[in-house]
Amino acid sequence: MLAVEIIAKKRDGFELSTEELQWLVSEYLAGKVPDYQMSAWLMAVYLRGMTVSETVALTEVFLASGQQMDLRSLPRPTVDKHSTGGVGDKTSLILAPLLAAAGLIVGKLTGRGLGHTGGTIDKLESIPGFTADLSDAAYLQNLRNIGLSMIGAGPTLAPADKRVYALRDVTATVGSFPLIASSIMSKKLAGGAEHIVLDVKYGRGALMPTVAAARELAEAMMSIGQHFGRKMSAILSNMNQPLGYAVGNSLEVKEAIDVLQDRGPQDVRELVLALGAELMVSTGLSVDNASAQKRLEQLLASGAAWEKFLQFVELQGGDPHYLLEPSLLPTSSQQFTLVSAQTGYVAALDALCIGQCAVKLGAGRIQQDSEIDKAAGIVLLKKQGEAVQRGESLAILHGNSQELLLQVAPEAIRAWQFTEQRPEPQPLIAATLRP
Repeated sequence: MLAVEIIAKKRDGFELSTEELQWLVSEYLAGKVPDYQMSAWLMAVYLRGMTVSETVALTEVFLASGQQMDLRSLPRPTVDKHSTGGVGDKTSLILAPLLAAAGLIVGKLTGRGLGHTGGTIDKLESIPGFTADLSDAAYLQNLRNIGLSMIGAGPTLAPADKRVYALRDVTATVGSFPLIASSIMSKKLAGGAEHIVLDVKYGRGALMPTVAAARELAEAMMSIGQHFGRKMSAILSNMNQPLGYAVGNSLEVKEAIDVLQDRGPQDVRELVLALGAELMVSTGLSVDNASAQKRLEQLLASGAAWEKFLQFVELQGGDPHYLLEPSLLPTSSQQFTLVSAQTGYVAALDALCIGQCAVKLGAGRIQQDSEIDKAAGIVLLKKQGEAVQRGESLAILHGNSQELLLQVAPEAIRAWQFTEQRPEPQPLIAATLRP
């Protein structure tokens, strides 16, 4: 085979065979197909798209390039959740122990944040002592013992995808739906769970700008999962404004603790229950979503989910004393309060702006190896639809110096838009997709 022939075939809109895709990726990894030819192929895919068969084949190539977890020996149904990334999204911190308390096995190979979206591992590592660096044997033992473990997605997880993604990032081809779907699903399938729910976000703070785009991506990922024998469903959730009120690593852990203790923001709770119900029904633990949500609400009210979270953190080296006294978690040395210059209602709260400002405060990273400030972030006080008086507080910025806070404040306050009339509330969940 020749790379130029494969590039031309895709450029002209023809379907590539599994053998051609396997050859192209393997030769690229071996250094025999140069970056400029792979870049040309990526642009051809971006412009021409891929069929379902091609997308499945590419996913299989990525998946086969690295380590795959085998969870088949575990005694109960195995489940996982994937989010396409958002601002203030701490659902995994709550959903995973909640489902484990319900009797499911939740194993997550999860990552760190990059850009304006936060990472679950970063949040957990704001708990002193917590480690996501476990051996495979320790990870599987935790799953057997308590039904829950989360570890970092290492370099052996779909390495072919990592190489290709690095090229997509610098060739303006990140936005290709087949490439996004195969990238996400190769890593999710490597985790080994039988039942997977997708949280595909849309809006200002999301990868997908619209509900229609989110639906298209969700359907592509569900098709891939079904081909590999997984039971799939997806929820399309609104990321025009941040989820919850806390944005930043230790700040989000504190908010997750509130929800696990049967308090916390209603939107976070609503999304957690909706995602959890999908997996409860998929695994047969509940007959329908209504009874599933009722069961999950009981596990929050009884403290069972909270106890499971404490157990999980302690097993992975974290000091539970910091969870029992959340005020001891990393706290920024400086705060600055944003104040409204007008009276009215919050018409919109720009999630992307808030996420970018949190990164500038130190809560996120621009490059994968950047250091983060675990205490930095933003606590929102007013969100879409809420009434505001002139001089009332909108949010509190958390950082390590007043100079930094003063630099970020003018940009952050532009995230709020106001109106004289109370706006119509936006639904948190636009749709639920099932096969």
